Amino acid sequence: MIKIVCVGKIKEKYLKDATSDYFKRITRFSKIEIIECNEYSEMDVKSILEREKQQIEKNIGVRDCVVTLEIDGENLTSEELSQKIENIYMNYGDITFVIGGSYGLHEDIKKRSNYALSFSKMTFPHQLFRVILLEQIYRAFKIQNNEKYNK
Repeated sequence: MIKIVCVGKIKEKYLKDATSDYFKRITRFSKIEIIECNEYSEMDVKSILEREKQQIEKNIGVRDCVVTLEIDGENLTSEELSQKIENIYMNYGDITFVIGGSYGLHEDIKKRSNYALSFSKMTFPHQLFRVILLEQIYRAFKIQNNEKYNK
């Protein structure tokens, strides 16, 4: 099973539509769940990260392989990500991807991570990044199954 734990909710219709589309496509290959944690803004950064950490941790299973999305994580090609997902499935069974909020991830979440993944050194809005992650997960399954997928 794949879980995507993310801070914040998607408000824009076009991003909701894209998220729903890729979510539906992925269900052909795997069970998937998206868990939205509350986003905070009315306090200092340290307090915000602590609150978000508590919510994220509640959604990580003891045996989950946690993949955090971090600017300083490892960059992979789509083929390498596909292989990584396949290996995690064989060794763990459940993958939990974690997308932080506006201030990133609490250090404790980074320490809990089994693997830090980066898609770019650039910063993306976390709502948009959810769509990008879903598209790459879908692409990974297409690669694993030797199915064509337009680039």
